[in-house]
Amino acid sequence: MDISLGKKLKQKKLRTEKQRKVIQLFNNLFASGFNLTEIVDFLERSRLLAKDYTDSMRQGLLNGLNLAEIMSSLGFSDNVVTQLALSEIHGNTQKSLLKIEAYLSNLMVVKKKLIEVATYPVILIIFLVLIMLGLKNYLLPQLENGNFATELISHFPAIFLLGCGFFILLAGFFYLFSRRMSRKRLMTIYSQIPFIGSYFRLYLTAYYAREWGNLIGQGVEMAEIVHLMQEQKSQLFREIGHDMEKALTAGREFHQKVLDYPFFLRELSLMIEYGEVKSKLGSELEIYAEESWERFFSKLNKAMQLIQPLVFVLVAIVIVMIYAAMLLPIYQNMEVNL
Repeated sequence: MDISLGKKLKQKKLRTEKQRKVIQLFNNLFASGFNLTEIVDFLERSRLLAKDYTDSMRQGLLNGLNLAEIMSSLGFSDNVVTQLALSEIHGNTQKSLLKIEAYLSNLMVVKKKLIEVATYPVILIIFLVLIMLGLKNYLLPQLENGNFATELISHFPAIFLLGCGFFILLAGFFYLFSRRMSRKRLMTIYSQIPFIGSYFRLYLTAYYAREWGNLIGQGVEMAEIVHLMQEQKSQLFREIGHDMEKALTAGREFHQKVLDYPFFLRELSLMIEYGEVKSKLGSELEIYAEESWERFFSKLNKAMQLIQPLVFVLVAIVIVMIYAAMLLPIYQNMEVNL
């Protein structure tokens, strides 16, 4: 058996659809009373997963890896791996698998909708650029009188390509710059960007409220929680854990420290403070997390429904410019002849 298989798989992140399928299989088998070893045996015999994945799982078991570490070797995202690692600590693995499956299913729906929203307008824009290149080379040189539309169409392909190149370079520069930045600082920047910042705050609030709620609900002390956070796969989780440990050691309250993070909604601090007073912090955070997840995916769906009409309006404006470039000079020549 190739012992390097796990490392090869780990270098490539699994697609969301594949992650959901694996989580769904594990969830169903755990619910049927299988343990981890029996699940791997079943998946090997049934061939419900590709042999590469079951071989990697088997190698992980032989190396003494737990479920989270095995999923990490398969190429699961850090967020999913962190949730699985914490579920093994608070003892709600099956419950966490259900929530992870629902999360990945919603994420797949959003990604599919985003592809649908973007594909048709992108194809239209590419065709329009090709049409403009044809107009620039064949039609516009034959027109005696130009106007603003003809000038814009003449330079539009170059402007479009330069704009695309600029945004690619800008994205590459920001990616390289972000790799050197702490995740707390990066999330703070993301959360302050107009429009999309609210999505980052809502997502992070729902994610951390659920994990903290699960741990607190199982009786894990806050000092142990911040220690566990420092050992997780997610870099942001580790950074917040180190930061919170210093704050709690200095005598600050949990809800007060949460207010220091601009990438969380302010309501999270209020929920923590209220839950601590009522001694129901774990259950209240879980309920609040579920509501926050619903709000997050609802906002994403509404945003998807808004983006497509805006893109079509842009395409319509470009089409109007093409007609103006073709027809206005013809009308001008007709007026001169009359």
